[in-house]
Amino acid sequence: MKEQIIPVKSVLPGSIAEEAGIEAGDAILSINGEKIRDIFDYRFLITEENLLIEISKRDGEIWEVEIEKEEYEDLGIEFESLMIDEAKSCMNKCIFCFIDQLPKGMRDTLYFKDDDSRLSFFMGNYVTLTNMSFDDIDRIIKYRMSPINVSVHTTNPDLRVLMLKNKNAGDVMLKIQKLIDGGIEVNCQIVLCAGINDGEELDRSISELASLYPGVNSISIVPVGITRYREGLSSLKPYDMDSSLKVIKQVEGWQRTFLKKYGSRITYIADEFYIMSGEKLPDYEAYEDFPQIENGVGLIAQLKQEFLECLEEIDYELLELRSVSIATGVSSYEYIREMSETLEDKYKKLKINIYKIENSFFGKNVTVTGLLTGQDIYEQLNDKELGSELLISRSMLRSGEQIFLDDYSVSDLEEKLNIKIIIVENSGKDFIEKIVGKTL
Repeated sequence: MKEQIIPVKSVLPGSIAEEAGIEAGDAILSINGEKIRDIFDYRFLITEENLLIEISKRDGEIWEVEIEKEEYEDLGIEFESLMIDEAKSCMNKCIFCFIDQLPKGMRDTLYFKDDDSRLSFFMGNYVTLTNMSFDDIDRIIKYRMSPINVSVHTTNPDLRVLMLKNKNAGDVMLKIQKLIDGGIEVNCQIVLCAGINDGEELDRSISELASLYPGVNSISIVPVGITRYREGLSSLKPYDMDSSLKVIKQVEGWQRTFLKKYGSRITYIADEFYIMSGEKLPDYEAYEDFPQIENGVGLIAQLKQEFLECLEEIDYELLELRSVSIATGVSSYEYIREMSETLEDKYKKLKINIYKIENSFFGKNVTVTGLLTGQDIYEQLNDKELGSELLISRSMLRSGEQIFLDDYSVSDLEEKLNIKIIIVENSGKDFIEKIVGKTL
């Protein structure tokens, strides 16, 4: 293992670390004689009641700090990076990779392909396991990094090697089995590519993964995303109404089988398939505990349920005329329109303009709200009636920031449209509150 020096970014006031004399700018060399590779080493080592921490002070002096504390009590140290070390990058060349379909000239961070199990644990990211040895899996088990989200795509070893363009991709089922045997819960994703891993191959994948239930807790089926920047890449075709309906019928058959056999549907279909097919979305209860909502599975059903529950509970009268606008993607437009009309029925002094924003930046095959850009919103709304505020979804913005994918900032868009922009969280209650302009 490489020598790792861990710089301290900050120390929380009143914390154990502050009392021990640890300061921002110091560096941790070891804990109880053990070197630290990443955040999981650190968290595991500081669970002990008695610690001997070797510190390099800012002036170069080496300290040995003895600490007595409660078991599992945190020290109050924050680091420059969530992982402490650098995130692992992806070693695959997937035929459907969305990052390979980005235009040139965007910010560098958008082109980084992460494939790091630690980000799966912390942030719900999906990993392929191809850059992970069985020793790495032992480490996941040791540190109880559960659940882990795995991009499987197919359980056919030869097909997986072909789809990921990685000769090491064929052992995914062995690695998943090892994780499960070690007590790690696994959520699986299948990005479905028409004519490649659907049909009989999808049946095989669902059957083999579901046989590992409850170790495999859930399987999500999502359509491949195809932008207009695919020159030189593998030929892929988008799903349409008929092919989406075929997928729905196929997977719903498996759901009925699993519900009867296991008491759980196990496998879930992304909202996009229902929208493309024109089929009615499943009821809220059909998503059980929403195990893959961050993957766009059940997102609309949850939003509508929260919206209706909040609407029944609120006792608020809108006394003045209020006019606002909503910018949303093509796929969610009808659902946003329905909820908005319900609000207008309740509040007669409320006027909501809903604008369907087509994705010119990535191409019209990309219809989800989370991939809209500031540029497209501006170009399609600059001559529209917007009222007093424009509402946009938090999903359009970079995590923790107010920046769109094309580097437009929210303030840039406010200035160009001459409108106040309100960011709406993915919550039915927040949707209502932001529209009526009142915390309920």
